[in-house]
Parts: sequence; structure tokens; C-alpha cells
Amino acid sequence: MPQPQFEIILYVADQQKSRDFYTAILQQQPDLDVPGMTEFILQTGLKLGLMPENGIAKILGNKTPHPASGNGIPRCELYILSENPEETHQIALMSGAKEISPIQPRDWGHRVGYVADFDGHVIAFASCLDSACLDSARQP
Repeated sequence: MPQPQFEIILYVADQQKSRDFYTAILQQQPDLDVPGMTEFILQTGLKLGLMPENGIAKILGNKTPHPASGNGIPRCELYILSENPEETHQIALMSGAKEISPIQPRDWGHRVGYVADFDGHVIAFASCLDSACLDSARQP
């Protein structure tokens, strides 16, 4: 049976501004960048998409509040586990992110810092406090 494919799509106010921000923090170019959608392949079977709020609002119609009404309200978190979170945390700040919490040891075994992007999406930059944790995170 084929493995499912996953795409996490963030609704954004300004697609180009968000594209540039995520290009910087992911340290890669988008794999798709057309009006209405930007996509980054994070790993096999996993993409991060950026969709303009007004685009998804057309699909959702009047069934939900307009996504812009939730701008700045934390609703999800991207948790990026790497060996050097300080670098990407700093890149995010230099690219316009708002710092929520600096990188520090957390009681769940990670060192984590938090920022918010232009739309209020929370991004965590983390590393394991011991090498066994990162090794296990790499396993499928």
C-alpha cells in the first residue's frame, strides 16, 4: 500500500513576503511558486504550502470566518528539530519574525526557541539535549 502524502498549508496575508521568509528559514527554494500557492518539499511525502488568505476564503465561502480574522492568533506550530537551531532562529529574526521565547532547555528534553511569522504562525527551532534523541528522530 502506498504511503500517504502530507501537505501542511499555512494561510498567509502576503504570499511573496511569506515565500521569502520561509525560503530563508528553510534554506531552500520553493519547489512550486505560482499565484495562489508556494510549496516547499520538506522530505519525501511532506510539503509545506503557503496559500493566500483570500484564495482559501473563496473556497471556504461563508462556511467559516475569513482567515484574516485570525491573523496573529496562534493556531498551530511548526516544530523544526535540527542540530543547530540557533542558526535558523537567528535567520528567522533577521527575516522579520517576532521572538516569542529565546532558545533554552525545556523539560521535554529539547532546547527550543519560538518565533512568530508575519501571520502569527508559531515556529519552534529545537535540538535534542542528548544525541540519542536526534538519532531516534531520524528513524522512519
